[in-house]
Amino acid sequence: MVLIYVVRVLGGRYAEGYCVANSLDQASLRVFQAAARIIEASALLSLDAKVAAEKITFGSTGATISAIPSDYSTAAGANPVISVFDELWGYTSERDHRLWDEMVPPPTRPISCRLTVTYAGFEGESELLEELYKRGTAGQLIAPDLYAAGGLVMYWSNKFSAPWQTEAWREQMREQLRPNAYLRLIENQWVSTESDFLPIELWDRCIDSEVRPILGDRRLPVWVGVDASVKRDSTAIVVCSYDRASKRVRLVLHKVFQPSPQEPLDFEHSIEDTIISLSRCFQLREVKFDPYQMQASAQRLLARGIPMVEFAQTTGNLTEASSNLYELVKFCNLVLYPDAAMRLAVQRSVAIESPRGWRIAKEKASHKIDVVVALAQAALGAVSEAEAPPWHISNELLRRMATFRTRPAFDDIPALPLPMSAPGVPMSQSVSYDALYGPPSGRKVI
Repeated sequence: MVLIYVVRVLGGRYAEGYCVANSLDQASLRVFQAAARIIEASALLSLDAKVAAEKITFGSTGATISAIPSDYSTAAGANPVISVFDELWGYTSERDHRLWDEMVPPPTRPISCRLTVTYAGFEGESELLEELYKRGTAGQLIAPDLYAAGGLVMYWSNKFSAPWQTEAWREQMREQLRPNAYLRLIENQWVSTESDFLPIELWDRCIDSEVRPILGDRRLPVWVGVDASVKRDSTAIVVCSYDRASKRVRLVLHKVFQPSPQEPLDFEHSIEDTIISLSRCFQLREVKFDPYQMQASAQRLLARGIPMVEFAQTTGNLTEASSNLYELVKFCNLVLYPDAAMRLAVQRSVAIESPRGWRIAKEKASHKIDVVVALAQAALGAVSEAEAPPWHISNELLRRMATFRTRPAFDDIPALPLPMSAPGVPMSQSVSYDALYGPPSGRKVI
């Protein structure tokens, strides 16, 4: 409403308003589309405005509202009466800061401003927003949660004022979100990019003292995660399965290798041999690995028919695997056997958050958490089994399989005299099985 009012009422003829966000899609789908819907719902404004995909034009004044991408080069030369920035906490790069600078209110306009609507951000990372926040709170408090500081007016509140923000809703959010996410998204508090990955009491709830590692079961489908290092960090191989009866992921087996600069890890005689052994002991569905360290080993294992799946440690992949493991543990959908070393690795793991996602990391460089990373990869693979429909063989298919024969049974073969060799007639011209019944389907007879 502020955007429409400034452009249509205060901006005058040929006023320009811009919706700016982390991407063009976000700008269009949120702020811009909200403005478009308000205009279309107004009997008065809808007669004057023409709404296009990325631009709204008011015929009576020539004023426009446009959605622009998060690219400072496309914003050069703009002459806005208002620029709306959505979720400024996500502007963390130099390019983002340049875009903010390009949209500075021009002095040639009687009215010109920048409007920012955002959550709190991450300390030390959301620097643009943090700078504005500190500037605002250092100014004069002119009303509850309202600050004024040299051309800046800032309303920043940590209070729950909306009627739907009930205690029951807040408790639900506490259960669903990690502690730092709850503080930032619900209470609008600034948070560090680091927080404990998991409260250890949640991990302990998943441990079953009666469960032990499974050394082998040819009927058991398993998924493997490998987090490898040659010299410094440990290398971990973790095996998981999915139990359809209980609808839970189970830790089947894990193994950790500890290399050193003096004795680097021999991939061929440690990791590869272990994976080959797993393929003989279980139904090995896939092995997720980071190609940075294991490309050569993966090629050799692929040649053996082992399903190696690249899982590069990108922000997107790490966020997916980390979030999946967190949800499994939080809702007790992961069955673990007791292991003190793995438990210690979980205690030493932290969640590193950024505008692009979050990932599991170590609290100190000396800590070894590779087994947690490998577990996240293996568990992500096992969860894919939950999403796949179960195999079902109908009674009709079983009946047909029981009666199906590609070749006649022995009793069906008619009695024939043994081939006789006669002068001038080679044995190869004697009557053969294939001559009577034809070659097997799909096989070429030479």
